[in-house]
Amino acid sequence: MDSFFLSQGDEGSATSRNLVEEIEDAVEVHCSRERSRAASKIIEEYLVPFIEKHQYQIPKSCRLHPDNDLFRDQEQHKIRIDVDEWKCGYCRKSFYEERYIDKHFEQRHNNLLNVSHGKCLADVCGALHCDHHIGLPQKTKCNPAASARNKHLCESIADSCFPVSKGPTSSRVHEFFLRQFCDAHTCTGKSKPFSRGRKVKKNEHTLHRHLRFDNVASSVFLYLHLLVPKRGEIGNTKSETRIAEWKKEKTLLAGTLLHCNKDRTKQLFVFLLQFCFSFFFDKIIPASNLY
Repeated sequence: MDSFFLSQGDEGSATSRNLVEEIEDAVEVHCSRERSRAASKIIEEYLVPFIEKHQYQIPKSCRLHPDNDLFRDQEQHKIRIDVDEWKCGYCRKSFYEERYIDKHFEQRHNNLLNVSHGKCLADVCGALHCDHHIGLPQKTKCNPAASARNKHLCESIADSCFPVSKGPTSSRVHEFFLRQFCDAHTCTGKSKPFSRGRKVKKNEHTLHRHLRFDNVASSVFLYLHLLVPKRGEIGNTKSETRIAEWKKEKTLLAGTLLHCNKDRTKQLFVFLLQFCFSFFFDKIIPASNLY
């Protein structure tokens, strides 16, 4: 992906602002990590595939260039080991949830953020429909002024990153960007965000294609993925031992569910409930009491 972004360039413009504030010898960054992550994901899924197809290179001065994402290096050092385990690529510390490793980055590795350019990728969220992508509820009444501001921002990004004067390739990307992102900034409701589609990752729909469960089996599958420890950081020896046992059982049950009938699924569900009681309360419940 990065090969389609120039390291230097004079086209486009990027606004700068004061992102860093010194508070009692601590650095506080005024840039939303969540919205920056959403903007980065939108660019990767809804824009980069078209750019790659036309072999267009975005200049570094463009606000969409990955170098303008101050959280990019940290996100690249976020290693997902399992559905319930994340590892810090800097210090190898492990966490049960993504929000905990985000907090860890803020508290332990904030000094590694590149804030020298004074740019925050979250600032382009208005143009890229981040709220829609994140799934935030829509406001009951559209604000024409806000839509106009976002459309102006969107069109200015198109003009600076993909100037029509640069040639036919840039013109095609410019036109695509307007249709993909800018047209939807209206209160008429005629155009929807991302109308030109996206690139779907190969493993993204695996669950829908291969796992066809009945209601009981689906419940078991959800239990396997939702029952996680309350603590975010891995460090308690006793807890880790029980978590390791839980992971083995989870893997075994998830694999077995793929090839089981209703009766077998019911047995697995009962076994799972027994296991949950034993895990959280150190107490075994007879299976007959659970039917």
